[in-house]
Amino acid sequence: MSMAGKIKAVVIGVIVVLLLVVGFNSVTVIPTGYTGVRVTFGQVSDAVVPNGFNVKIPFIQEIIKVNNKQQDITFENTISSETLERNEVYFSGITVTYQISSAKSSWIYANVSNYQDNLVSESLVASALKTASKTLTPTDVTSRNILEPLVKTNIQKSLDEKFGQGVVLINKVIVNNATFDDEYNNKLAQKQQAQMAYETQQIENKTSVEKAEADAKVKITQAQAKADAMKIEAEAEAEANRLIDASLTESVIKNKTIEKWDGKLPAVTGSDNMMIDISSAVPQNEKSADAAEE
Repeated sequence: MSMAGKIKAVVIGVIVVLLLVVGFNSVTVIPTGYTGVRVTFGQVSDAVVPNGFNVKIPFIQEIIKVNNKQQDITFENTISSETLERNEVYFSGITVTYQISSAKSSWIYANVSNYQDNLVSESLVASALKTASKTLTPTDVTSRNILEPLVKTNIQKSLDEKFGQGVVLINKVIVNNATFDDEYNNKLAQKQQAQMAYETQQIENKTSVEKAEADAKVKITQAQAKADAMKIEAEAEAEANRLIDASLTESVIKNKTIEKWDGKLPAVTGSDNMMIDISSAVPQNEKSADAAEE
């Protein structure tokens, strides 16, 4: 190959390399969950670059990726505060899940320096925690169902005041630990013991009352059964007497009277105003003999 040919080949190679470099710097791919911020000579464009394949002016523009996915930021330091009753409480293991609005990516990049670390700061979270705990009793401040939503609301309010509404969204707040000082813990233990003793006594009292009620019911049942038995017995006896009365006709009474008569005539006779003794006029032995003959 001649010298001219070699030079031509080198020139072509250089041009190809330059074209590749230019081409590489002319495109940017924004992945899903991200948006792009277009910067031209240091000037940030208000328009957000969507995810996907995007073209830029090489060596003049750059497109910065901003994460719009949910992100967790964990604070390892312990945050101290007070409860509504002025008990000192300590919070640790705090995690905040937040998300940057896609429409506000350019504004965040342009206005918040080092936004990855300073967007949700520890001081802001600590302030939100302290504000929440001071409105809660010691019992409520240790309840995550009560504390965490309140802290979330406070953080969101602070971010809205700082950056404007809809710029940063707080999705969740986790407070793993909330502990008290030793003095309060001792008081709490004593209170729990007293509560347990009270509940035990209440159970014993309830058991005693239930037993007394059960014994009373047994006695009532027994008395009712006895009364029912006596009633049944009385009704049976009355029914028997009624049957006897119904069976006592006049002829039966006469026969019964004759069966029971010992053969002696009455010794006296008369009415209500006068009674006459006739025993001397009626020989009892003869009458008895006559009765025997009959």
